[in-house]
Amino acid sequence: MKSPLVLPASNDDIQVTRVIFMGSPKFAVPTLRVLLEEDYDIAVVVTQPDRPLGRSGQPQAGPVKQFAREHGLELWQPETLRTAEAKTKLRELAPDIIIVAAYGEILQPQILMIPPQGCLNIHASLLPRHRGPAPVAASILAGDAQTGVTLMQMGAGMDNGAILAQDVLPLKGTEHRGELTAKLSELGAALLRRKLPPWLAAAITPQPQDEDQATYCQLLRKQDGEIDWTQSAIHIERQTRAYDPWPGTYTFLQERRLRIWRARPEAKVCQQPPGTISLAEGQIQVCTGKGILILEQVQLAGRQRLPGEQFARGQQHIDGLRLGSPSRQK
Repeated sequence: MKSPLVLPASNDDIQVTRVIFMGSPKFAVPTLRVLLEEDYDIAVVVTQPDRPLGRSGQPQAGPVKQFAREHGLELWQPETLRTAEAKTKLRELAPDIIIVAAYGEILQPQILMIPPQGCLNIHASLLPRHRGPAPVAASILAGDAQTGVTLMQMGAGMDNGAILAQDVLPLKGTEHRGELTAKLSELGAALLRRKLPPWLAAAITPQPQDEDQATYCQLLRKQDGEIDWTQSAIHIERQTRAYDPWPGTYTFLQERRLRIWRARPEAKVCQQPPGTISLAEGQIQVCTGKGILILEQVQLAGRQRLPGEQFARGQQHIDGLRLGSPSRQK
Protein backbone atom coordinates (compact mmCIF):
# COMPACT_ATOMS: atom_id res chain seq x y z
CA MET A 1 0.00 0.00 0.00
CA LYS A 2 1.32 3.41 -0.93
CA SER A 3 1.79 6.10 1.67
CA PRO A 4 -0.65 9.02 1.69
CA LEU A 5 0.55 11.69 -0.70
CA VAL A 6 -2.02 14.43 -0.29
CA LEU A 7 -2.24 17.77 1.40
CA PRO A 8 -5.56 18.98 2.79
CA ALA A 9 -7.37 21.51 0.60
CA SER A 10 -9.87 24.07 1.82
CA ASN A 11 -12.49 23.10 -0.77
CA ASP A 12 -12.43 19.45 0.34
CA ASP A 13 -10.87 18.41 -2.98
CA ILE A 14 -7.78 16.22 -2.98
CA GLN A 15 -4.63 18.15 -3.75
CA VAL A 16 -1.62 16.08 -4.82
CA THR A 17 1.67 17.38 -3.44
CA ARG A 18 3.53 19.37 -6.08
CA VAL A 19 7.28 18.69 -6.04
CA ILE A 20 10.31 20.21 -7.68
CA PHE A 21 13.16 17.71 -7.71
CA MET A 22 16.80 18.79 -7.93
CA GLY A 23 19.58 16.26 -8.51
CA SER A 24 22.31 15.36 -10.97
CA PRO A 25 24.45 12.22 -10.43
CA LYS A 26 23.52 8.56 -10.17
CA PHE A 27 23.11 8.96 -6.40
CA ALA A 28 19.98 11.07 -6.99
CA VAL A 29 18.16 8.65 -9.30
CA PRO A 30 16.60 6.35 -6.64
CA THR A 31 15.12 9.38 -4.85
CA LEU A 32 13.54 10.63 -8.08
CA ARG A 33 12.26 7.12 -8.75
CA VAL A 34 10.51 7.08 -5.36
CA LEU A 35 8.76 10.37 -6.07
CA LEU A 36 7.57 8.96 -9.39
CA GLU A 37 6.43 5.64 -7.92
CA GLU A 38 4.53 7.37 -5.12
CA ASP A 39 2.61 9.52 -7.62
CA TYR A 40 3.77 12.92 -6.46
CA ASP A 41 3.13 15.73 -8.93
CA ILE A 42 6.66 16.35 -10.21
CA ALA A 43 6.48 19.86 -11.64
CA VAL A 44 10.01 19.76 -13.04
CA VAL A 45 13.30 17.93 -12.65
CA VAL A 46 16.16 20.41 -12.25
CA THR A 47 19.58 19.01 -13.11
CA GLN A 48 23.00 20.31 -14.07
CA PRO A 49 23.77 21.15 -17.72
CA ASP A 50 25.38 18.43 -19.81
CA ARG A 51 29.13 18.23 -19.15
CA PRO A 52 32.01 16.86 -21.25
CA LEU A 53 32.71 13.24 -20.39
CA GLY A 54 35.38 10.76 -21.40
CA ARG A 55 38.05 11.12 -24.05
CA SER A 56 35.67 12.47 -26.65
CA GLY A 57 35.06 15.61 -24.64
CA GLN A 58 31.49 15.69 -25.90
CA PRO A 59 28.73 16.89 -23.53
CA GLN A 60 26.88 13.93 -22.05
CA ALA A 61 23.50 13.74 -20.33
CA GLY A 62 23.79 12.95 -16.63
CA PRO A 63 22.00 10.01 -14.94
CA VAL A 64 19.12 12.13 -13.61
CA LYS A 65 18.50 13.66 -17.03
CA GLN A 66 18.52 10.23 -18.64
CA PHE A 67 16.01 8.89 -16.10
CA ALA A 68 13.75 11.93 -16.47
CA ARG A 69 13.75 11.57 -20.26
CA GLU A 70 12.91 7.87 -20.06
CA HIS A 71 9.88 8.66 -17.89
CA GLY A 72 8.63 11.73 -19.71
CA LEU A 73 9.36 14.19 -16.91
CA GLU A 74 9.77 17.91 -17.51
CA LEU A 75 13.46 18.88 -17.50
CA TRP A 76 15.25 22.12 -16.73
CA GLN A 77 19.04 22.57 -16.88
CA PRO A 78 19.93 26.11 -15.82
CA GLU A 79 23.58 27.11 -15.60
CA THR A 80 22.79 28.46 -12.15
CA LEU A 81 19.79 29.09 -9.90
CA ARG A 82 21.28 32.34 -8.62
CA THR A 83 19.76 34.56 -11.31
CA ALA A 84 16.55 36.54 -10.85
CA GLU A 85 15.06 34.71 -13.86
CA ALA A 86 15.70 31.30 -12.28
CA LYS A 87 14.12 32.34 -8.99
CA THR A 88 11.09 33.73 -10.83
CA LYS A 89 10.61 30.49 -12.70
CA LEU A 90 10.75 28.47 -9.47
CA ARG A 91 8.11 30.71 -7.92
CA GLU A 92 5.89 30.40 -10.97
CA LEU A 93 6.07 26.61 -10.73
CA ALA A 94 4.45 26.99 -7.29
CA PRO A 95 5.90 23.88 -5.62
CA ASP A 96 4.60 22.65 -2.29
CA ILE A 97 8.06 21.27 -1.55
CA ILE A 98 11.53 21.02 -3.12
CA ILE A 99 13.44 17.75 -2.79
CA VAL A 100 17.20 17.81 -3.35
CA ALA A 101 19.68 14.95 -3.75
CA ALA A 102 23.23 15.90 -4.81
CA TYR A 103 22.15 18.69 -7.12
CA GLY A 104 25.49 20.47 -7.25
CA GLU A 105 24.67 24.03 -6.13
CA ILE A 106 23.89 25.55 -2.74
CA LEU A 107 20.39 27.05 -2.78
CA GLN A 108 20.09 30.69 -1.81
CA PRO A 109 17.70 31.79 0.96
CA GLN A 110 15.27 33.30 -1.58
CA ILE A 111 14.76 29.82 -3.05
CA LEU A 112 14.53 28.08 0.32
CA MET A 113 11.56 30.29 1.18
CA ILE A 114 9.57 29.50 -1.97
CA PRO A 115 7.83 26.18 -1.10
CA PRO A 116 5.48 26.26 1.92
CA GLN A 117 6.58 22.77 2.95
CA GLY A 118 10.24 23.71 2.73
CA CYS A 119 13.26 22.27 0.96
CA LEU A 120 14.48 18.82 2.00
CA ASN A 121 17.83 17.27 1.19
CA ILE A 122 19.12 13.70 1.21
CA HIS A 123 22.74 13.71 2.45
CA ALA A 124 25.02 10.67 2.36
CA SER A 125 26.34 10.80 5.92
CA LEU A 126 25.14 10.85 9.50
CA LEU A 127 25.10 14.60 9.97
CA PRO A 128 26.62 16.62 11.50
CA ARG A 129 29.55 14.35 10.57
CA HIS A 130 30.98 14.87 7.08
CA ARG A 131 29.16 17.95 5.92
CA GLY A 132 30.15 18.93 2.41
CA PRO A 133 30.35 17.59 -1.15
CA ALA A 134 32.22 14.27 -0.67
CA PRO A 135 30.84 12.58 2.47
CA VAL A 136 31.20 8.98 1.24
CA ALA A 137 34.90 9.35 0.50
CA ALA A 138 35.38 11.18 3.80
CA SER A 139 33.74 8.36 5.75
CA ILE A 140 36.01 5.73 4.16
CA LEU A 141 39.15 7.83 4.67
CA ALA A 142 38.26 8.36 8.32
CA GLY A 143 37.80 4.63 8.90
CA ASP A 144 34.29 5.15 10.26
CA ALA A 145 32.60 2.09 11.75
CA GLN A 146 29.28 3.24 10.34
CA THR A 147 27.78 5.75 7.98
CA GLY A 148 24.26 6.38 6.75
CA VAL A 149 21.90 8.93 5.26
CA THR A 150 20.22 12.01 6.64
CA LEU A 151 16.95 13.62 5.58
CA MET A 152 17.23 17.27 6.55
CA GLN A 153 15.72 20.68 6.13
CA MET A 154 17.92 22.87 4.00
CA GLY A 155 19.37 25.97 5.62
CA ALA A 156 21.56 28.82 4.49
CA GLY A 157 24.78 27.07 5.54
CA MET A 158 26.61 23.96 4.35
CA ASP A 159 24.46 20.95 5.33
CA ASN A 160 23.61 22.54 8.68
CA GLY A 161 19.81 22.31 8.56
CA ALA A 162 17.64 20.56 11.11
CA ILE A 163 17.39 16.76 10.87
CA LEU A 164 14.10 14.99 10.11
CA ALA A 165 15.37 11.41 10.12
CA GLN A 166 18.46 9.22 9.67
CA ASP A 167 19.21 5.61 8.74
CA VAL A 168 22.46 3.92 9.76
CA LEU A 169 24.60 1.58 7.65
CA PRO A 170 27.36 -0.40 9.43
CA LEU A 171 30.69 -0.58 7.59
CA LYS A 172 33.00 -3.57 7.24
CA GLY A 173 36.07 -1.53 6.36
CA THR A 174 36.28 -3.05 2.87
CA GLU A 175 33.81 -0.85 0.97
CA HIS A 176 34.83 1.09 -2.13
CA ARG A 177 33.19 4.46 -2.72
CA GLY A 178 31.27 3.43 -5.82
CA GLU A 179 29.52 0.48 -4.20
CA LEU A 180 28.95 2.34 -0.93
CA THR A 181 27.44 5.33 -2.73
CA ALA A 182 25.01 3.00 -4.51
CA LYS A 183 23.90 1.48 -1.20
CA LEU A 184 23.45 4.88 0.39
CA SER A 185 21.45 6.18 -2.57
CA GLU A 186 18.92 3.38 -2.12
CA LEU A 187 18.90 3.86 1.65
CA GLY A 188 18.22 7.57 1.22
CA ALA A 189 15.39 6.94 -1.23
CA ALA A 190 13.78 4.45 1.15
CA LEU A 191 14.08 6.96 3.99
CA LEU A 192 12.33 9.62 1.92
CA ARG A 193 9.57 7.17 1.00
CA ARG A 194 8.85 6.57 4.70
CA LYS A 195 9.33 10.06 6.07
CA LEU A 196 7.97 12.45 3.45
CA PRO A 197 4.26 11.67 4.14
CA PRO A 198 4.53 12.34 7.91
CA TRP A 199 6.53 15.49 7.18
CA LEU A 200 3.78 16.77 4.91
CA ALA A 201 1.27 15.92 7.63
CA ALA A 202 3.25 17.98 10.17
CA ALA A 203 3.96 14.82 12.18
CA ILE A 204 7.77 15.27 12.35
CA THR A 205 9.58 17.78 14.55
CA PRO A 206 13.01 18.60 13.06
CA GLN A 207 15.95 18.35 15.45
CA PRO A 208 18.81 20.87 15.27
CA GLN A 209 22.31 19.56 14.60
CA ASP A 210 24.99 19.61 17.28
CA GLU A 211 27.45 22.15 15.90
CA ASP A 212 30.17 20.94 18.26
CA GLN A 213 30.17 17.56 16.48
CA ALA A 214 30.31 18.95 12.93
CA THR A 215 33.08 17.88 10.55
CA TYR A 216 33.61 19.00 6.97
CA CYS A 217 34.90 17.44 3.75
CA GLN A 218 36.14 19.04 0.55
CA LEU A 219 35.27 18.49 -3.10
CA LEU A 220 37.43 15.74 -4.58
CA ARG A 221 40.15 16.83 -7.00
CA LYS A 222 42.11 14.78 -9.53
CA GLN A 223 45.37 15.34 -7.66
CA ASP A 224 43.91 13.96 -4.41
CA GLY A 225 44.48 10.45 -5.72
CA GLU A 226 48.29 10.70 -5.82
CA ILE A 227 49.83 8.66 -3.02
CA ASP A 228 52.04 10.28 -0.42
CA TRP A 229 54.11 7.31 0.73
CA THR A 230 55.02 9.07 3.99
CA GLN A 231 51.42 8.46 5.06
CA SER A 232 50.58 5.22 6.88
CA ALA A 233 49.77 2.00 5.06
CA ILE A 234 46.31 2.09 6.63
CA HIS A 235 45.62 5.57 5.25
CA ILE A 236 46.85 4.70 1.76
CA GLU A 237 44.73 1.53 1.65
CA ARG A 238 41.70 3.62 2.57
CA GLN A 239 42.58 5.95 -0.30
CA THR A 240 42.32 3.07 -2.78
CA ARG A 241 38.73 2.54 -1.66
CA ALA A 242 37.69 6.16 -1.08
CA TYR A 243 38.85 7.30 -4.54
CA ASP A 244 37.41 4.39 -6.52
CA PRO A 245 36.16 4.99 -9.21
CA TRP A 246 37.38 8.60 -9.30
CA PRO A 247 39.95 10.15 -9.11
CA GLY A 248 41.65 6.80 -8.56
CA THR A 249 44.65 6.15 -6.31
CA TYR A 250 47.93 6.29 -8.16
CA THR A 251 51.69 6.68 -7.94
CA PHE A 252 54.57 6.66 -10.42
CA LEU A 253 56.90 3.80 -11.33
CA GLN A 254 59.91 5.18 -13.19
CA GLU A 255 57.77 8.16 -14.27
CA ARG A 256 54.95 5.91 -15.54
CA ARG A 257 51.61 6.24 -13.81
CA LEU A 258 50.70 3.18 -11.72
CA ARG A 259 47.09 2.84 -10.54
CA ILE A 260 46.60 0.99 -7.27
CA TRP A 261 43.19 -0.68 -7.36
CA ARG A 262 43.43 -2.86 -4.29
CA ALA A 263 45.92 -3.09 -1.46
CA ARG A 264 46.36 -4.54 2.01
CA PRO A 265 48.17 -2.87 4.94
CA GLU A 266 50.42 -4.84 7.27
CA ALA A 267 51.89 -3.62 10.54
CA LYS A 268 55.49 -4.48 9.68
CA VAL A 269 58.49 -2.27 10.29
CA CYS A 270 60.36 -1.16 7.17
CA GLN A 271 63.81 0.43 7.29
CA GLN A 272 63.76 1.68 3.69
CA PRO A 273 62.56 5.14 2.59
CA PRO A 274 58.79 5.45 2.03
CA GLY A 275 57.79 4.21 -1.42
CA THR A 276 60.55 1.60 -1.68
CA ILE A 277 59.47 -1.63 -3.36
CA SER A 278 60.39 -5.08 -2.07
CA LEU A 279 59.46 -8.21 -4.01
CA ALA A 280 59.02 -10.81 -1.30
CA GLU A 281 56.98 -13.99 -1.13
CA GLY A 282 55.69 -13.26 -4.63
CA GLN A 283 54.16 -10.00 -3.47
CA ILE A 284 54.79 -6.32 -4.14
CA GLN A 285 55.51 -4.85 -0.72
CA VAL A 286 55.95 -1.09 -0.39
CA CYS A 287 57.35 0.80 2.59
CA THR A 288 55.17 3.61 3.92
CA GLY A 289 55.46 6.13 6.71
CA LYS A 290 54.05 3.48 9.03
CA GLY A 291 53.75 -0.16 8.03
CA ILE A 292 53.93 -1.96 4.71
CA LEU A 293 51.40 -1.90 1.91
CA ILE A 294 50.85 -5.05 -0.16
CA LEU A 295 49.75 -4.14 -3.68
CA GLU A 296 47.07 -6.67 -4.58
CA GLN A 297 45.83 -5.22 -7.88
CA VAL A 298 47.64 -2.67 -10.04
CA GLN A 299 47.55 -1.17 -13.51
CA LEU A 300 50.47 0.43 -15.29
CA ALA A 301 49.54 3.23 -17.70
CA GLY A 302 48.56 1.77 -21.07
CA ARG A 303 48.35 -1.78 -19.70
CA GLN A 304 45.60 -3.98 -18.34
CA ARG A 305 44.76 -4.35 -14.67
CA LEU A 306 46.68 -7.24 -13.06
CA PRO A 307 46.92 -9.04 -9.72
CA GLY A 308 49.98 -7.85 -7.83
CA GLU A 309 51.68 -11.27 -7.95
CA GLN A 310 51.30 -11.49 -11.74
CA PHE A 311 52.59 -7.95 -12.22
CA ALA A 312 55.60 -8.73 -10.01
CA ARG A 313 56.55 -11.81 -12.06
CA GLY A 314 56.90 -9.66 -15.16
CA GLN A 315 58.63 -6.76 -13.42
CA GLN A 316 61.47 -8.33 -11.42
CA HIS A 317 63.68 -5.31 -12.07
CA ILE A 318 61.47 -3.10 -9.85
CA ASP A 319 62.78 -4.72 -6.66
CA GLY A 320 64.39 -1.91 -4.66
CA LEU A 321 62.98 0.89 -6.80
CA ARG A 322 61.12 3.75 -5.18
CA LEU A 323 57.57 4.67 -6.15
CA GLY A 324 56.35 8.24 -6.48
CA SER A 325 56.94 11.38 -8.49
CA PRO A 326 60.32 13.11 -8.03
CA SER A 327 58.62 16.00 -6.23
CA ARG A 328 57.15 13.59 -3.67
CA GLN A 329 60.54 11.94 -3.02
CA LYS A 330 62.41 15.11 -2.08
